[in-house]
Amino acid sequence: MKAILLGCGTSGGVPRIGNDWGECDPANPRNCRTRVSVIIEHDGQRILVDTSPDLRHQLLREHIGALDAVIWTHDHADHTHGIDDLRALFHRTRQPIAGYAKDYTLHSLITRFDYVFEGGDGYPATVSAAALGDEQAICGLTVRTVDQPHGPVLSTGLRFDLQGRSIVYATDFSHFTDEMVALYAGCDLLITDCLRHEKHPTHASLPMALQLAEQCGARHTVLTHMDKTLDYAALCLELPEGVEPGYDGMVVDLDRIAP
Repeated sequence: MKAILLGCGTSGGVPRIGNDWGECDPANPRNCRTRVSVIIEHDGQRILVDTSPDLRHQLLREHIGALDAVIWTHDHADHTHGIDDLRALFHRTRQPIAGYAKDYTLHSLITRFDYVFEGGDGYPATVSAAALGDEQAICGLTVRTVDQPHGPVLSTGLRFDLQGRSIVYATDFSHFTDEMVALYAGCDLLITDCLRHEKHPTHASLPMALQLAEQCGARHTVLTHMDKTLDYAALCLELPEGVEPGYDGMVVDLDRIAP
């Protein structure tokens, strides 16, 4: 099992429109961040988490032309507005892609993108919708979920387990709960929200991300959903052992993380 970070940037990406790099060095390609999403891959099967507005570019960059399932963490634009790019994948197989989300997210997606799930005007549906439960099997992996506070709304935290190894994907949370810590406990890889150094009303700060990693006992931690204030090289110098910033195209194979 491995994780492929398609994008690790915040909602505006890095640089922001207007060539605004903030504190990030534009000469370092790892500071160029598309909107956040990830693929969990096992035995040739791929689960995409979130359809970012940059999905087409991300899949082309990583030479990925097929997906087996999609999970949405919540309905915010930076996590959903690339949903139409799933149509190109449908055309390759002529089979709708299995799409999962909690009820509160799925209802919003079907309302806003009804043509994706229901088709219409001669066009077929490209995604087959299914409610995401607390625990279920998807593509041979055990997927467990937990609600995460994301300011005034909720996002879904995910744990993927296979033969005693585990990947946690916890993005877009404003504080972490006992239930989150319990689900994420002892994970091999934690990919966590980390917007900036300072507190934010809807996202984790660096201190909060590090605290979550410590409390859940993650063996290795990768930071994602980072804004223009977090320079890759500078961040590498200040992070503790076992924690590193993510970057677009990063691949983390559990084989390189000691159990």
